[in-house]
Parts: sequence; structure tokens; C-alpha cells
Amino acid sequence: MFAVKKVSVLILTAVLILTATSLALGQGVLKVATEAGFMPFEYVDAETGALLGFDMDLIREIGNVLGLEVQIDNIAWDGLIPALLNGNYDCLIAGITITPERQEAVDFSDPYFESVLTVVAKTGSGISNLDDLAGKIVAVQINTTGDFAASDLFDAGDVKGVSRFDTVADAMQAVIIGAADAVVIDLPVAEAYLEANPTGALKHSGPVSDNEFYGIAVNKNNKELLGQINSALATLKAQGIYDAIYQKWFGGM
Repeated sequence: MFAVKKVSVLILTAVLILTATSLALGQGVLKVATEAGFMPFEYVDAETGALLGFDMDLIREIGNVLGLEVQIDNIAWDGLIPALLNGNYDCLIAGITITPERQEAVDFSDPYFESVLTVVAKTGSGISNLDDLAGKIVAVQINTTGDFAASDLFDAGDVKGVSRFDTVADAMQAVIIGAADAVVIDLPVAEAYLEANPTGALKHSGPVSDNEFYGIAVNKNNKELLGQINSALATLKAQGIYDAIYQKWFGGM
């Protein structure tokens, strides 16, 4: 009798675990959070309000491979990881660079994009690299790798100050109006912003740092989903779907 009860408890425990996993994915739904101010990776279409971009196409294709409906919420950048840790979402995709500090809080998928930082400044300013920022005020999007790089420069006494903004557009605007001297930002984002705003007022200087890699963030207690996402990424690359998405968003750059 004891053995039968023990087996029953084990079966019930297994059912509860499977049920919890299903509920975590919203019973066939992959709940995703992004911060849609990072063109061309994620942005809001001005006409339709739809979430578009490289990351948005990629996560939807991952959902297709996994047989899951993808629901994406656009939230504040600084709230992404807290929202994931609170269990509000299954994963995050928002051009998030894999860093040791972030890896202490969340797990990351295999890298899906390689990027690098650049400096954006007013045309004719003479600013073309990190050394040129000496004595200058640097604008950044808060808690990005651009913020981390600028903060390191400030701590070393190499820049006058760091102004932090919630969005890339706000950081760029600070330079345009003269409230800051330059923006430190991911190169593809700088290129997309300047292409969308071709006034000639700003220019970027090209790579100014070591390469960095983007990953999809998953809660540390969800190893199963992490494995599924990595498997889906491998499938998309093997089938040529990843390359097609890349060509769509970066083929002309």
C-alpha cells in the first residue's frame, strides 16, 4: 500500500510540474517583453501601432517553431529584467547584450546577433572616438552597454558627465539641442536612427569598442524553455530563415 501511495504521489508531482510549465507558457502562449525604442531591432510602427523589427520577426519565428502563440508587450527598458524575475513574462528580447552582470540575474540564449558600440555626435564636432569624449557630457539610454561604457569613462575621469535617458530618441535629442555632446550607442541602432532622421545634424563614427553579443533572456528556473529557444534558433539558422530576417533588416547596411 505504501508503494502504491508513493507512486501516486510521484505521478501527481510530475503532473503538477507539467501543469506549471504549461501555465508558465500561458497554455500555448509565449509571453514576451521588449522595449520598442531600439530600431531596427524593435520599434512601433507609427501608422499601425504594430511592433516591428529584427527581434520581433525573430521571436515570432521562434514561436512558430515551438508551436506557440507569441504575445509581445512593450514596456520600459529599465523594467524588463524585473518583470521577467517577477514571472510576468517567459522571456525578453530587446537587443539585450549578454554581460556577466546580467547573467547573475537571468539566463541567456545562445547569441543571436553580434554588435559593437559607436559614438554619435553633431556633424563637424570633431568627435570620432571614445578619446574625443574627454571633458564632454555623454548621453546614453539607461542601463545599456552604452551606459556602462560611458560610466566607466566617467569613473576614470575621462568624461565630464553622463546623462541617462529612457529612450534612444531622447538621448539623441539631448545632443541635437546641445544638452549633451555625444551619444554612446549600438552601431546598428545609430545607423537606423540616422537613416530614419536624415537631417545631417548628427553623424556616427563607426565601431569604438569590442564586439558584444545579444541574447534572449529567460528566468534561471526555466531551463526547459531556454533549451527550446536555443533549439529553435538552431532550426531557424539551418533552414535559412534567420538569414532571410537578417537580410530584410540589415541587407542594405
